[in-house]
Order: sequence, then C-alpha cells, then structure tokens
Amino acid sequence: MTTTWFSSPADATARLRSAGYLTDDATALTAYLAGALEKPLLVEGPAGVGKTELAKAVARAAGAELVRLQCYEGLDEARALYEWNYKKQLLRIQASGDGSSWSETHDDIFTEEFLLTRPLLGAIRREEPTVLLVDEVDKTDIEVEGLLLEVLSDFQVTIPELGTVTATRRPFVVLTSNASRELSEAVKRRCLFLHLDYPSAEREREIVTSQVPGLDDRVVAQLVDVVVRLRELELKKAPSIAESVDWARTLVALQVGDLDEDVVARTLGVVLKHASDQQRAQRELKLASR
Repeated sequence: MTTTWFSSPADATARLRSAGYLTDDATALTAYLAGALEKPLLVEGPAGVGKTELAKAVARAAGAELVRLQCYEGLDEARALYEWNYKKQLLRIQASGDGSSWSETHDDIFTEEFLLTRPLLGAIRREEPTVLLVDEVDKTDIEVEGLLLEVLSDFQVTIPELGTVTATRRPFVVLTSNASRELSEAVKRRCLFLHLDYPSAEREREIVTSQVPGLDDRVVAQLVDVVVRLRELELKKAPSIAESVDWARTLVALQVGDLDEDVVARTLGVVLKHASDQQRAQRELKLASR
C-alpha cells in the first residue's frame, strides 16, 4: 500500500507551512521527492537548524504518526529493532512443568506474545501513515548502520524465529545527522540528501514572526540581527532556530519594546548556554557585564 505524502513541491511548501514549518524551495522539493520515490531522506547540518523539526512537520502535515529512534553511542539491536521479553519467557518455562517437551516450550516462548517491539520494527509493522525519525544517526556505532541497511533498502526486518516482516505501508523516513562523523556510502546510497544550514535573516524573521506573532516587527529584526552576529562568533554552541523563538517568547513575556544592549545582556542565557559563550558575546558585542 502506498501513500501520497505530497502531490508536488508546491503542495509540500504549503502543507509544511500550515504545519508551522517555513521551508525553502530545496527543502520542499526534497521532501516531495522523498515521499514520491519512497526513499529515506538524510538531512545533514549543524545542530539547531530544524532537521528534527522537519520530520515532525511532515508528520503533522500528513496526519501521520511519528515514530522516533533517538540514536546514541552504545545503541544496539535490542533497543532499535526488537528484543525478547526474557522475564516473561522464564515465567512461561517455569510454569510449563506439565510434561511439555522442550521443543514445544521453545516454540511457545518465541512467539508474538513475547516480542518487545522497538522503533524500527514498530514503524515497519504499522499499517497507518507513519514518519520514522532516526535522529542523530551519526552518534551510533557503525554496526547500527548495518542494521539500518536492511530497513532502508527493502523496508523489511528479519526475525529468525518468526521470519521476515515486510512493510505493507512504507513509512516516510528521515535520518538526521550533525556530521560528527562520516556516514557510510552504503547508507548514503539508499537516501536522498538534504543539507540544512542556518536560515537567512529574512527567513528567520518570518519563522520568528510566525511562531511568536505578538512580538513587534522592529524587535524581531533586532533579535535576528543579534542572533546572526552571535553565530558569526566562535562559540561552543551557536543559537539554534528554536532558541531564537524562545528568546522572542521571552521578550514578549517581559513586554520588551526595544532590544537594547541592556536587555540583550540580561536575557543572553536564553540563547547561550555556556558561560564562556556568554563572556565572549559580552566582549565581542560590547555588552555590559551582568
């Protein structure tokens, strides 16, 4: 069973916008193609540019369920794909002291009743529209990439005791990467690729205005100007788009009508989360120390 995620790039632009995600032409085109070709979409770029939010927006726009696999070092098959409920299996074995043979008991405990489904298998088995988000895939070990290959190639998973599970409705798959390490060519071959960077000042003003409509346009322009200047500094962590929006909400809460140096200095902690970054910003932007 196939799903028409977007009917055209223009449809992707309009529906993602209605879902709260302002997209550029390249992103809308790639999102459309990922749905039309049923190809996984690898989105790469610095932290905080909207990679994860794109997957969430596709789910909202399509009325689909979002299934998320958060990747980290040490992630294994049991956490990504499936595992057996060993405690329940043990209880069944202990309770089967009724003369059942081992082969009968073995066949009984490796059934659906004892299977614990994890995100990859869950997304494959869902019959409803599903967006599978494999977030920060670059944080996993290379072995997990091998696990992903079968899923991304054929949208199927092999469970030795139960056989091969093939998707009846392919999920819309989004893999995100901060490029902390290079992904294998095998994974890249299976995906469409999209690089996201920080938006232009004009588009960021649109994003902030759409998310925080109560903030004066002049203050929005001041906020985006400061954020752009902060991103030009060598910081441990540059402000993300989400932090720009948080800052705008902060200024609304404080009823700020002018983002002067004093207000910037007092609220800098909303966008900079390292003391060294705040000190550098105060020094480079010539703000008064707090």
